[in-house]
Amino acid sequence: MKTPLKIALTIIAAIGAVAQANADDSRDWLLDSIPQQWTYQSAYSQKLPADDDWWKTFGDSTLDSLINMAERENYNIAAALSRIEMAKKTLDAAKAAYFPTLGISAGWTKGQSSGASGPVVAKSSPYDYFSLGASMQWEVDLFGRITQNVKANKAAYNATKAEYDGTMVSLAANVAKAYINLRTYQNEMQVAKSHLAEQEKVLAIVEARFKAGLASMLEVSQSRTVVASTKASIPPLEAMIESSINSLGLLTAKYPDEIYSWLSAPAPMPAVVYGANLGVPADLLRRRPDIVQAEYQLAQYAAQVGIAKKDFLPTLSINGSIGTQAHEAKNLFGDHSMYWEVSPTLSWTLFDGLARNYRTAEAKAQLEAAIDSYNYTVMNAVIEVTNATTTFKSTMQTIKLTEDVVNQSKESLDYAVERYKKGLSPFNNVVDAQISYLTNQDSQISAQGKALTAVVNLYEALGGGWNKTGE
Repeated sequence: MKTPLKIALTIIAAIGAVAQANADDSRDWLLDSIPQQWTYQSAYSQKLPADDDWWKTFGDSTLDSLINMAERENYNIAAALSRIEMAKKTLDAAKAAYFPTLGISAGWTKGQSSGASGPVVAKSSPYDYFSLGASMQWEVDLFGRITQNVKANKAAYNATKAEYDGTMVSLAANVAKAYINLRTYQNEMQVAKSHLAEQEKVLAIVEARFKAGLASMLEVSQSRTVVASTKASIPPLEAMIESSINSLGLLTAKYPDEIYSWLSAPAPMPAVVYGANLGVPADLLRRRPDIVQAEYQLAQYAAQVGIAKKDFLPTLSINGSIGTQAHEAKNLFGDHSMYWEVSPTLSWTLFDGLARNYRTAEAKAQLEAAIDSYNYTVMNAVIEVTNATTTFKSTMQTIKLTEDVVNQSKESLDYAVERYKKGLSPFNNVVDAQISYLTNQDSQISAQGKALTAVVNLYEALGGGWNKTGE
């Protein structure tokens, strides 16, 4: 003779076989679109900025200190860590569904039952008793609904960790770019001041020649124009220097006046390094935090499709209670005071106005959108790496070419000034040479800054750094 519980389980198995057959199409649908597993090789895991030897290739201790400071203090990093903690707690809450819920109760009840509730009016019956008991509710994960929910929350948790890595990489890149901009503007200002000093010397020569009747007022005016133009270029550079320091303050969670004295003094630009091997394998892109995050989000949405499908299956829960009741507290543990109850409950929704169908369709649509987002993320990563490598090559070529241009500009200026002093050349040649020399030297510094920024962009596009051998 079968017990009621065995009969219920037999019915559930039969119902589940039919319902599971209808749900199997979700697995086929998913396997056509996404990988069967989400495994990441440690060889493709990016280092966090604080552990990344790549920064040492710049040879700038100030930049290293700024990145370390940003890692410790930046508010976006703190928020990302909080999101990881929240996702971990959500995952723990999902895992808690594997276990039964237990409770205890104790109390005293006093009341009176009605004597007129039956067909014959009788005397009311007062009652009072003490009670002590325990209860248990447990959902049996018969068809994996709880397991599927845990998978979804675990994928969401891993996605928040990838988001944190991405925030770290982006933060380090932004600090480096702001620092490079700062040093670029400071070097441009030093060049402008240096040229201004030389231009004022030439102006003094022209004015002396004018007083001696050897030069015209036009030549004096031209020389003063060059000096005034160079002076006018300095205030915008000072504003950009201050703006760069403000940006670094925001990134390191410091008010500008806390770091201004540290960064305001001009310093050489970081050394331009060739960076990673430009022949980047495709698998290297899989370490990018945004790609890892997109993959985990795909896993999360795939699991949510499975959860939606599980709603078509029945659920089995077991409720139980045990305790004692007695009119007097001293009899709570006496004979005949104990009661207990066990009630397995099978629940299966037969019709809900197609709500489960709509939820499943919504979950599939979310998954399709996540697949499109993942494909875009991968394509964008390839394009970003390609652009970064192309820009880096171009700027390195520009630096080499401008070095010769700057040297030639300096020689042309010296030659034009000497010939002007001897009265062998008009002052127009000096003016042109002064402007050309300043412009070309600015271009050289700008090219160095762009090359450094291109290296940082390459680091950011790859989702992490590399060691000194360019591996």
